[in-house]
Formats: sequence, C-alpha cells, structure tokens
Amino acid sequence: MALSDLLYPDNPKRKQELIHLHQELLDCMSTNFHATNELVGVLNEHLGSTITPIEMRESSTVKENCEIIIQVMSEIQHQVQKIDSDMKDKLEPVLYQKLYDIKEPELEKIAIAQRVFSIIFGEATSTAAMVAIKLLGSDHLTLTVSKLIGVLAQIGASVLGGVSITIIGLGLEMILHAILGAVERSQLLTAVRSYEKHLAEFKAASEKYQRAIHEVTSLVRQQVQ
Repeated sequence: MALSDLLYPDNPKRKQELIHLHQELLDCMSTNFHATNELVGVLNEHLGSTITPIEMRESSTVKENCEIIIQVMSEIQHQVQKIDSDMKDKLEPVLYQKLYDIKEPELEKIAIAQRVFSIIFGEATSTAAMVAIKLLGSDHLTLTVSKLIGVLAQIGASVLGGVSITIIGLGLEMILHAILGAVERSQLLTAVRSYEKHLAEFKAASEKYQRAIHEVTSLVRQQVQ
C-alpha cells in the first residue's frame, strides 16, 4: 500500500471516484461533439454553411478539446448572426419584426425567410427557411450555446484542462498520474471536489444544449420524410 494511502485512508476510494468522474467528463464531451456535428450538418446542408465537422482528439488534452468545440460553436453563433443580418438587410422593418413576433404564425415566418433565401441563393427550400426561423427564434439555443462555451472555457482553464484524453486502458497508478500530475496525493479530495463541481455544471449545460439541437434536427428530419 502506498504511504499516502496509509496517511489518508480514504485515498483508495477517492482514486476510484476521480477516475469515474474523469470518464463521465469524457463521455459528456463526446456526446457534445456528436450533437454539435449534427447541427453543423443541418447548417451546411440547408443553409449553405461551410463549417468543418469536429472530432475529439485522443492525443490531446481536455483543454485542447474544449478549444476545438468552442471554436465550432462560435462559428455556429456567427452563422446565426449572419442569418439575422441578411434578414434585416433584405426585409422591410415590419416584415423583419414579424420574424421575432411570438404571436406571428410560424408558417408566415417561414414564408418570409424563404423569400429572403430565394434572393440570396436564387432558390430556397421550405426546410432551409424553417431551420433559419428555428435558429433565429430560439433564445433557448442561443443561451445554451453561450452557457456551454463559458463552462468549457472554465474547464479548460482549471486543473482538468491539462489532463490527457487518452487514459482508458492504462493502469490505476498511471491514470492517477495522468489526472493529478504534480498534485500531491494528499490533495485527492480537492481534486475530486473540483471534478464534481465542473462536471455538474458541464452536464447541466450539455443537456440543455443537446435538447436545443435536437429540437432543430428533429424538425428537419420530419420535414424531409
């Protein structure tokens, strides 16, 4: 038994807990990568975007993977802002306001958006217009993207950020070394609490983000069936 385990009897339990929390973090991040790529696919196919899909880099750190997803989420935000700008430029003020009027029928909003896209692209499908309206009218998606970007930035800047993605398959002590680095084993409880705090925030923000994306992608699937 390690000397630190003799001095701190709860260490073995905390070691297992820390590894479990790290795996939860990676699983959650992987799901976010997948959800983001689904939205990217919709934007590229229906709105003419050219956003490059992303994938987790197993040879990189948590921070580096956070930066990858933050970058593409920022591109998505930029695309939504561009759609709004196009609508504002091409529409009369009254029609533009209708796009954000919650009392206005959605079919009318889609028809308005379709006219704008027809001017920009020469032609436009109702699916493209529907996606645009969903993105413009979804404060939920806008807020969840902003929230998740903030949480990812916090994770990247924390002690978690320097941890490598590739730990699965390593021995227990090697995994702990990869996670803790220079952190003393006596500080295992601090490390566990840090993981718990960031993971709780990350999971909550991720669930909202994934639901918001699902609202858009499920509508598209229904439209094309």
